[in-house]
Amino acid sequence: MIEQLPASLLDALQAALPAPGSVLIGDEAQEKAVSAWSRMGNPLAVVRPQDTAQVSAVLSLCHAAGVPVTPWGGKTGLVHGGFADGHVALSLERMNAIEEIDTVGGVMTVQAGCVLQTAAEAAEAQNLLLPIDLGARGSAMIGGVIATNAGGNRVLRYGMARDLVLGLEAVLADGTVLSSMNHFIKSNAGYDLKQLFIGTEGTLGVITRAVLRLRPLPTSQDTAIVGVDDFDGLARLLRHMEKGLAGSLSAFEVMWREFHDLVTTPPARGRPPLQTEHPYYVLIEAQGQDPAGDSARFEALLTEAVEQGLLSDAALAKSQAERDAMWELRDDISQTARNWPIFTYDVSLRIGDMDGYVRELRAALEAEWPGRATLTVFGHLGDGNLHLVVGVGSRDAATKAAVNRRVYEGIVRRGGSISAEHGIGLEKREYLGWTRTPEELQAMLRLKRAFDPKNILNPGKVLQAADPAHPAS
Repeated sequence: MIEQLPASLLDALQAALPAPGSVLIGDEAQEKAVSAWSRMGNPLAVVRPQDTAQVSAVLSLCHAAGVPVTPWGGKTGLVHGGFADGHVALSLERMNAIEEIDTVGGVMTVQAGCVLQTAAEAAEAQNLLLPIDLGARGSAMIGGVIATNAGGNRVLRYGMARDLVLGLEAVLADGTVLSSMNHFIKSNAGYDLKQLFIGTEGTLGVITRAVLRLRPLPTSQDTAIVGVDDFDGLARLLRHMEKGLAGSLSAFEVMWREFHDLVTTPPARGRPPLQTEHPYYVLIEAQGQDPAGDSARFEALLTEAVEQGLLSDAALAKSQAERDAMWELRDDISQTARNWPIFTYDVSLRIGDMDGYVRELRAALEAEWPGRATLTVFGHLGDGNLHLVVGVGSRDAATKAAVNRRVYEGIVRRGGSISAEHGIGLEKREYLGWTRTPEELQAMLRLKRAFDPKNILNPGKVLQAADPAHPAS
């Protein structure tokens, strides 16, 4: 690891980025490394380019000097993918413009540093919807959202970030600019190069601009929280609502009882929306274009679900304030810290395997840490994604490794994924081989070596080592 930025490189960076505050070192750099979400490390410098040409200049200079570079967006990642200890941190915060909203084509052109909520509000002002929605919407940046292929609350209807990216511009490790700013859905003109940068966590290139697909802004929004008394009922309720809503189901968020109890009791501000207790609570939402008809259909489907024994109780939002309160319950994940110390996980598996997996994991944790183990479960069940929060009374390295094994071994046996939407970063790097084959890992290494032979671009993330001659830091 480099302990100090070479003076010649510092001078060159300052010359390439002459605007005040563009190159930060020392205490100023460390102040920028503060994040409530992730470990950012102690960077050699923080550079803040204003356009793609400056990003290219930074990478070209660092590539020539052999100095590693780690891209930064909103610093809201949960797997320490922006850890920049001994690296130059490349912050995209100044590249935050919305360049164009094409209301006819239904697309938005935006710079990578634009905050997700800002982009969504700009689209909404044009009666269009940017479907990506995350708990970190107020700080996550478009570049980071794409680089991690983020999911969120509407994947069930609109897909992951990957499904909304039409065009992309990225800068390679040596400063080469690849601009594939496609504005249309169909293009089979050779390799789809943008896919190399979506979900690869800044290890193959730095995303600088993107063209995003927008949808018509819904004019109806129906939201309810329901209580379900057995897991089989959850799966049947999901299919019942999907079929009856004919494509307008946008969220099916499940809270196991432990999570629901945390977010509805003091010091949490939320309160139970239902008068009865249940093992599972589901936040269901549909969005459409026919307010009267959509609401009637939504209520009728819930009534049918009660009659069929798929749910036991329901609370239907009658105002935007009530809808917001329901979503605040689901988004109040900070309450899980009440079981501190904790470990957090983000996994995917088939819906039919979820109940057995959770029961098995709960039993294994209690057997190994009797009287101390807690397991809090919630997630986007409709798209196969569960979030797990485990507490066993300690956070030392040996305990963390033991808990990781307990969590991941059941996922592997069921053919699931150790990361549904948060990525790999540093946190899950050593477990990537548990759910990807040796052949897949070798293919990833070949790509990394081809695009970044010096291994300077976010080294050490995702893959254990990109090149024996340039080991991951």
